[in-house]
Amino acid sequence: MTTYTIERISLAAHGGNLINRVLTGAKREEYLQKINSLKSLTIDAWALSDLELIAIGGFSPLTGFMNQKDYLRVIEEMRLADGTLWSIPITLPASKEQASQFEIGDEIGLFGEDGKPYGVLKLVEKYTYDKNKEASLVYGTKDLAHPGVKRVYEKGDVYLAGPVYMINRLNHGSFEEFYKDPIETRQLFAGKGWKTVVGFQTRNPVHRAHEYIQKVALESVDGLLLNPLVGETKSDDIPADIRMESYQVILDHYYPKDRVALVIYPAAMRYAGPKEAILHAIVRKNYGCTHFIVGRDHAGVGNYYGTYEAQELISQYEDELGIQIFKFEHAFYCTKCENMATEKTCPHSKEFHVHLSGTKVREKLYNGESLPKEFSRPEVAAVLLKGVRKRNHYY
Repeated sequence: MTTYTIERISLAAHGGNLINRVLTGAKREEYLQKINSLKSLTIDAWALSDLELIAIGGFSPLTGFMNQKDYLRVIEEMRLADGTLWSIPITLPASKEQASQFEIGDEIGLFGEDGKPYGVLKLVEKYTYDKNKEASLVYGTKDLAHPGVKRVYEKGDVYLAGPVYMINRLNHGSFEEFYKDPIETRQLFAGKGWKTVVGFQTRNPVHRAHEYIQKVALESVDGLLLNPLVGETKSDDIPADIRMESYQVILDHYYPKDRVALVIYPAAMRYAGPKEAILHAIVRKNYGCTHFIVGRDHAGVGNYYGTYEAQELISQYEDELGIQIFKFEHAFYCTKCENMATEKTCPHSKEFHVHLSGTKVREKLYNGESLPKEFSRPEVAAVLLKGVRKRNHYY
């Protein structure tokens, strides 16, 4: 296992060392030669993105999929077995039939649904788990309408645990130019002379409220890492390709080019609200951020979590996380103030406040309506409207 030392950025990775489980050179060739002779498992896009984030160090200090001790302590106490803070289980599911083919000590080839080998798991444990317990403790509900809970009940009944290696890198298609490993973002920040960097997680287009809180944060730090999630999301979220185009447009027109980096976060969205906010902060720390923004209903879905529940939970662990949390209230455009504001800065009643729900935004776009300039920059709205028209179905 290789670890990295970053001399110009003193921020340590979560748990100490930045993990690297990506094979190169002779070791990679060795596994490529024997991969087809190993027992194999086909994994879906969610598990593949977890494999990638383990391998590149985004999920440091994890070196593989969680064993039972780690898994149980994570869901019950938000800690790994060694006590390290960790809020979301990172596990590899398999059906009972699939798991029965594997013996402890096996090296298992991990193949994508495209038939290509991406990694190898050294099996150290296989165990069953309580889906009701995982849903309740991680997501706070057993309601199948919750996309994360639905995923729990749909996946296999056995978890396979052990260290992993990645032997082939994923192809991120049109997003490839915006892809960087955590070691590379750290080097990027150092090269720019950024000693303080704020990370921003998003699965939505950047609207005026996002822009406002990002720029407020930029007043206090050297740089912004706009780190949109491009992995698996729920079906009615705006697709990643449309979102990425909208990010480029708003950055080109409204942000200082030397103070922002656009880098994709190749993860699946779990919609775990407060607990996922902690995971998002850990990952951004691993990418080299010193600060992280947690806004209204971070990583939430529907009405499962309180508006500021994520902020309340993460505040309890901020010192231990080792990354400073910027907590923002819901921002809006006030027609009386004639600028962006929050309840902390605006004295006017809600009749003057312009804000739209995600559902309302999708409804307007589907109906071919433009978004109000007080909510979205015209250039961004044009990209979204064009994307919806092109795909010609409801988001």
